[in-house]
Amino acid sequence: MTRLFNYLKPYLGFILLAVLLLFGQAMCELALPDYMSNIVNNGIVSGDTGYILKIGAWMLVVSLGSVLCAVAVGFIAARVAAAVAKSLRQDLFEKVESFSQAEFEKFSTASLITRTTNDITQVQMLIFMMIRMMCYAPIMGIGGILRALSKDVSMSWIIALAVIILIGLISIIFSLAMPRFKKVQKLIDRLNLVTREELSGMLVIRAFNKERFEEKRFDTVNKDLAGTQLFVNRTMGLLMPAMMLLMNLVSILIIWIGSQRVAALQIQVGDMMAFMQYAMQIIMSFLMISMMFIMVPRASVSAIRIAEVLETELTIKEPKKLLALPEKVRGEIEFKNVYFRYPDAQEDILHAINFIAKPGQTTAFIGSTGSGKSTLVNLIPRFYDVTQGEILLDGIDIRQVTQQDLREQIGYVPQKAVLFSGTIRSNLAYGKESLSKEVLEEIVETAQVKEFIDRADVGFEKQIAQGGTNVSGGQKQRLCIARALAKQSPVYIFDDSFSALDFKTDALLRAALKKTTADSTVFIVAQRISTIRHAEQIIVLDEGHIVGKGTHKELMKSCEVYREIASSQLSKEELA
Repeated sequence: MTRLFNYLKPYLGFILLAVLLLFGQAMCELALPDYMSNIVNNGIVSGDTGYILKIGAWMLVVSLGSVLCAVAVGFIAARVAAAVAKSLRQDLFEKVESFSQAEFEKFSTASLITRTTNDITQVQMLIFMMIRMMCYAPIMGIGGILRALSKDVSMSWIIALAVIILIGLISIIFSLAMPRFKKVQKLIDRLNLVTREELSGMLVIRAFNKERFEEKRFDTVNKDLAGTQLFVNRTMGLLMPAMMLLMNLVSILIIWIGSQRVAALQIQVGDMMAFMQYAMQIIMSFLMISMMFIMVPRASVSAIRIAEVLETELTIKEPKKLLALPEKVRGEIEFKNVYFRYPDAQEDILHAINFIAKPGQTTAFIGSTGSGKSTLVNLIPRFYDVTQGEILLDGIDIRQVTQQDLREQIGYVPQKAVLFSGTIRSNLAYGKESLSKEVLEEIVETAQVKEFIDRADVGFEKQIAQGGTNVSGGQKQRLCIARALAKQSPVYIFDDSFSALDFKTDALLRAALKKTTADSTVFIVAQRISTIRHAEQIIVLDEGHIVGKGTHKELMKSCEVYREIASSQLSKEELA
């Protein structure tokens, strides 16, 4: 809640104006029963039409003033709440953008979506209601009590009894509903998670005929959420009918007691009616205050969830003492005694990694599944930081430069090809906005995707669906390769980026790639020997250790692990 107050600070002037308007609205509404009392006591009884019209006109003016104040406060409350929600969403998104892989393992994607949408909406509603009621309800309650006592002290016990019953009723409802409020947000997280998994894995679900199973799985989560929300809504739904019943009973009691006092000439009819209206205002003010007490805990749960993200300590931080990269980066990468361990892991996954990757050369990584190939190349753009040792770019520790400057020097193709909704042109220009026609033509030819683009009637303006679902796996991979090449970087990382390509396209792409990246440092993670056999340096990994380093011919002689992999993929003629 303290962080939430910081977001409200820029709008304190507007909030103060809203408080003044609320004070005016409360004063207007507290004056109306008095006017009505005067009309009944001094106008109707005496038959003075002029007095009735005069006081009635004042009542209209006061009512209009109350309405104008209410509208102005509603406008201010809506603007402030929306502005704070916008700032929260912006900061939350920027924070998530700065997350490394370690932070993404802490928060699921579904949970981050819920926190960015539903949780912020809860906070927005709280701010809106707080501005509307935080001053209005206490003024109405205190003012109503003082005005009611000025009319007749002897009936004040009726108001006290009504307030005690109301507080008791609210306490019971509050105790029943509060535990469920906390559960709702977690259930929404769970629902989002299941929905996202089922939508992204729809092809697998259909292939295994698991539609019914997934329907039951979704139905279970959906019923849990619906049941919890129904319980909360039904419990809260009891409040309004109970309050109306209480107000009607109070009105009957006031009329019954008041009529006896009117008959005994101890109170006038107008004062009795005014007392009844003040009693209703007092009950309504206590109800509004209680509603705030109900909303605050629910919104506080959401605020805590938002703060958890905003206050997350980043594992990858910018250096305190920055070093500038040279104007012309050569792209030489050196691993010096690098060890790496995942957060919360018991042991290192990479051990004593030492090698130098030079510009103009291709350094390839091969090894069994889980040997640490992708983890190793993900250390270069600082998706993770090394546990021990250092990685140097042109002799500078990459932890001493900003992440932005470092990643500007790297063209990266991830293991899982990712495209964004838009056009082919917008996807290719993702890393470098200003691309000339000549550069575009060159990179699509290199990536072997020109034919696919030419077949499209609109060429580079062909629409790409969300996630690239309207292109094949191979086309998606080649477009991702072209996007990386568009950066024209001194360092390129291809993390198993040729797996969806047929052997002919693979060979053509690698031959074209050699020319395009002739002056760059190229890293290739691959499973196929044919993809890397012509690399200047091949590094063989086994359980996080380098067990071989050299060219294809050298490794065939010196590395048993490499020979086993090669023998399982190539014929004797190809091995020779």
